[in-house]
Amino acid sequence: MILQKKLAGLNEASLDRFVLRARKAVGLRAPVNVLVTSSAAVRELNRQFRGQNKTTDVLSFPSTSPTSKTHKPASLAGDVAISADIARENSIRLGHPVSQEIKILALHGILHLAGFDHERDNGRMAREEARLRRALRLPAALIERARSARGRASHARRPA
Repeated sequence: MILQKKLAGLNEASLDRFVLRARKAVGLRAPVNVLVTSSAAVRELNRQFRGQNKTTDVLSFPSTSPTSKTHKPASLAGDVAISADIARENSIRLGHPVSQEIKILALHGILHLAGFDHERDNGRMAREEARLRRALRLPAALIERARSARGRASHARRPA
């Protein structure tokens, strides 16, 4: 865990514990790196790795393709980058703590690392995210919110 931007109610240990619970719930055996940083840094990652010069709330960078033919276990599932600035804005707008918003975004990124893709899966990721959100005691899932707020800035996933 790397918290480049400090947020009230969130520390590396608590985020690390949540990520461990979330990746186990998703079925990822390998560890996940999480970076909580500024919108400017996430925008630069989005530009560099996805060719999109815009800010976003969460990016996922799988270490290997979920459809990889190798049978040896990955030493790292991948990386998730989260904009602390957007998380703070969302938490204020939605009325829950920013620490919960970071966890919602981390869960969303972890689902992408597990191979889910809400842009192509006919609602499968949305259903799984909603189920896990309830199991992990989090407020409204990212996909649920995005559906109700079409046209606003969305999150992104780097293709594997």
